[in-house]
Amino acid sequence: MQIARVAIGSALALGALALSAPAAAADDSGIRIGPGNASPGSTVTVSTTACGPDVTYGKGESEAGGQFHLFQGDRPGVLVGTFEVPEDAAPGSSKVTVKCPPRIQMTDTVEITRRPTGAVAAGLGGSADTDGARVALGGLLVAGAAVGGAVKVRRRVRPGRI
Repeated sequence: MQIARVAIGSALALGALALSAPAAAADDSGIRIGPGNASPGSTVTVSTTACGPDVTYGKGESEAGGQFHLFQGDRPGVLVGTFEVPEDAAPGSSKVTVKCPPRIQMTDTVEITRRPTGAVAAGLGGSADTDGARVALGGLLVAGAAVGGAVKVRRRVRPGRI
């Protein structure tokens, strides 16, 4: 029985891995942009491994943020650069181009979105809408649940008692 559980768990894990493979292969631009949805005033990080393991420098340009430089990251072959989205950037797609020697050029896009303004509409009304009767009823229900739980714990069969 235990071997069957291990086999089923392994099969489920391999199935999940197989289903995620097409999504990982879908990004063939060679550029990673984070965050993919940037708001005005935020910093966007661009990284790539497509330039090769010996390249330590690259140039980038964003339609929204202008030119930026890419330098070697924490691992050989990884180039990383950042740019800031201007406060007056219009919402929409912004093309990001990365160039590195000898003649490698890649493009991808970053979505620029507006920051939400105002309060979050979470529902349930504000604290000024409280009704004394509803608060008293809620307190009574909570107290009743606590008393019921205490009675149930107290009435459990004790060892040695039949």
